[in-house]
Amino acid sequence: MARSRVSRQQQKTLSLFDEADFAEDRVKPDSERGGPRDTPAQTKETIREPWVNDLLERALAPQNMRAALKRVEQNKGAAGVDGMTVKALRPYLLTHWPSLKESLLQGAYRPQPVKRVEIPKPTGGVRLLGIPTVLDRLIQQAVLQVLTPIFDPHFSPASYGFRPGKRGHDAMRTAQAYVRKGYAWVVDIDLEKFFDRVNHDMLMARVARKVSDKPLLRLIRRFLESGVLLDGLVSATEEGTPQGGPLSPLLSNIVLDDLDKELESRGHKFVRYADDCNIYVRSRRAGERVKASVTAFLETRLRLKVNESKSAVDRPWKRKFLGFTLYLKDRRIRLADASVKRVKEKIRSLTQRSAGVSMAERIKQLNQYLGGWIGYFALAETPSTFRELDEWLRHRLRMCQWKQWKRTRTRVRELRALGLKELDVWEAAGSRKAYWRIAASPPLHKALSNAYWNAQGLVAIADRYSIVRNAW
Repeated sequence: MARSRVSRQQQKTLSLFDEADFAEDRVKPDSERGGPRDTPAQTKETIREPWVNDLLERALAPQNMRAALKRVEQNKGAAGVDGMTVKALRPYLLTHWPSLKESLLQGAYRPQPVKRVEIPKPTGGVRLLGIPTVLDRLIQQAVLQVLTPIFDPHFSPASYGFRPGKRGHDAMRTAQAYVRKGYAWVVDIDLEKFFDRVNHDMLMARVARKVSDKPLLRLIRRFLESGVLLDGLVSATEEGTPQGGPLSPLLSNIVLDDLDKELESRGHKFVRYADDCNIYVRSRRAGERVKASVTAFLETRLRLKVNESKSAVDRPWKRKFLGFTLYLKDRRIRLADASVKRVKEKIRSLTQRSAGVSMAERIKQLNQYLGGWIGYFALAETPSTFRELDEWLRHRLRMCQWKQWKRTRTRVRELRALGLKELDVWEAAGSRKAYWRIAASPPLHKALSNAYWNAQGLVAIADRYSIVRNAW
């Protein structure tokens, strides 16, 4: 019954967006437009494609809106300042979409302030996120879908962040290839609070290089200047593009594309993922020279601040990039120490002895978290690291299990049921060792073996690693 109601509601929403025939307004492929044209770096020439004058109408077209709604619902996410959840978005559109669309086309729509959320950084401090309302996320997503085909084909091949068909793994493999070719020094550029310091006028000027649709340009600026709600007060946003909205990654790439083009014109070997930029050179002296000139370019031409305390010229195996680093000898990719530390901290939080959680629930939570974690970090070419993590994880689980059994008679009963010899049963049950030490004892290794945890449903990290690697 509930499923049929959802299905009927989805059909109503599809009909709602399908209110006009946009067949003649389709975006023409490159072959019909004469192909994309590159924009040279550092030029005042404004190049616009002939089909970018009605982008707002295209963004609000039925097919594009359906795709945007589907993506917003898939991404889920928290509610914004108005409290509307993703689940409530479809019912809202059923009632308000005609007036909302008219408001957008007439230029009367005003985005609501973003909700400020502070996310702790692993290295200390906090990352500031700005969560738009669900409705604003929908509109941003629709705009993103029409802007991406315009800007993305012109971005540098060395830019990997938030781009279709590219990911962090590609960036790390490219960096590894440069190091193996002899570019064994890295200029690691760290931009200080990049997303909070993007100059709005400079950003809009770069968007206007390719987009001449004034209503859409006005809407993008309103998103940038929508303000931030913090502690019940709305503050104006005079600079920055808040992290948290669908449009923010594309806008950041538009700004930093000037940096990419500048580095390309100088012939540098580099990779950039969002605001993380690594430039590879053959000597420290060259690195220091590049660091000084790139810092000057960023601060004078793009009005961005380089964090000198975190930027450096160093060996690649002494720096981390996207959670990875390299071995000194053979340049294999391995987990950065900070990545190992973070995953251990998460595992500790899921395996606290004092938590009132059943072992089945612990294992379920571990499987969910580690499944996503290994999906990314399986890029590391170090199987031994994952086997060591497995051993450490099982050690913690044995400690938790021993704590849950608690009483001596319970421990005796459970160890006997697991087939342990009587001498071993009493050696473990009568021990006064602390939980962590007893969890490493031979009797508990025998009783709570790898086979035991497999039977409980725990998927070994090393097994996940092998599965993911073999699937690539």
